[in-house]
Amino acid sequence: MPLELSALPSTAASLAMREPQEILTLALREYSPAVGLSFSGAEDVVLIDMAVKIGVPFTVFSLDTGRLHPETYRFIDRVRTHYGITIEAFAPDTDAVQNLVRTKGFFSFYVDGHKECCGIRKVEPLMRALAPLQAWVTGQRKDQSPNTRSEVPVVQLDRTFGTSDRPLVKFNPLSFWTSQQVWAYIRDNDVPYNTLHDHGFISIGCEPCTRPVNPGQHERAGRWWWEEETKRECGLHAANTAGPLRS
Repeated sequence: MPLELSALPSTAASLAMREPQEILTLALREYSPAVGLSFSGAEDVVLIDMAVKIGVPFTVFSLDTGRLHPETYRFIDRVRTHYGITIEAFAPDTDAVQNLVRTKGFFSFYVDGHKECCGIRKVEPLMRALAPLQAWVTGQRKDQSPNTRSEVPVVQLDRTFGTSDRPLVKFNPLSFWTSQQVWAYIRDNDVPYNTLHDHGFISIGCEPCTRPVNPGQHERAGRWWWEEETKRECGLHAANTAGPLRS
């Protein structure tokens, strides 16, 4: 039975210090099969590994922006094969991409910011991926971005992609984990990871908008490095700073 929406803040508080597996089990138990795991990076594959071991049906989707690194595409296929799961890839609308490239070229985000490109290549496909779901699971962590993710709860009402008519619940089971805990789990459980991590990349997005970080830099310093730090979200997690639920 889906969680009581009005009680989500208190539910999040009660689950705050629980193990991610317990939070993920709740998400799968209450929303399966209408629950999807968003997959792109190290945290996400940790959650896939946990979900497979829990054994409750779930779906996995990934956003194929058309600008990912070759290593990322190989990583997605490796995860698919390793776990024997289906990963549904959502691509951007062809006409929207063609119009953007025709009017602004391939690298407009270096000039006027990444919001428009991410809106076409990520946000709109995500809306299609979430449309049939009642809940989704992300790999967000509080320490990933002090400016935009420091208050991320383990479960919340998604005020960006849900509506008053069709509410959407968002689970962030790794909210209180650190990067060190994520990588300890990957090593201890032989979880596949993107080989770009072996070359200085930590937070990995599209190829033109991602670069390795130097020792001592924050893990998201390699994302949209030409923009001000508080703007370094692509729109997928705008719920972190969103207002009232859409009607």
